[in-house]
Amino acid sequence: MQHLNYQEGAHFPQNLPPYSDKQPYNQQPPPADGLANPTMQTQYQLYYAPYGAVPGQGSVVQFPVHTTFVIPVQPTHEPDYLAYSICTMLFCFLPLGIAALVYSILTRDANRMGNSFEAKQNSRMARNLAHSALGIGIALLIAIILVIVAGSMP
Repeated sequence: MQHLNYQEGAHFPQNLPPYSDKQPYNQQPPPADGLANPTMQTQYQLYYAPYGAVPGQGSVVQFPVHTTFVIPVQPTHEPDYLAYSICTMLFCFLPLGIAALVYSILTRDANRMGNSFEAKQNSRMARNLAHSALGIGIALLIAIILVIVAGSMP
């Protein structure tokens, strides 16, 4: 048996002392008001209404006020080339058209978030990918036309 506390030939006491009801280590029972450390201040003070008071009337408990400032982001206006990307994806060269579409969507998101640096990068990449897809599509169209024309000659 492999156990950290197990030793060969070790004898364990047979008569263990019974558990006692006394508090060990001089521990004091928790105070009746529920505060474990009376020196520690609480964030809210407890309010006890006088006997016979109607709920909703009398003192009002005020909670701490937190102020949050929201600064609106100015959107940028980089072109996203979304329509151009969709057209090159459908009619020219599908793989580069899909990549151009992804970058144009990323450009739109960066424009909305006001990140002009990322919007410029993604816009440039979407435009370059769409131009490449258009070039490959035109080259493939010319190659297909040449093959058809060369195949029809006697």
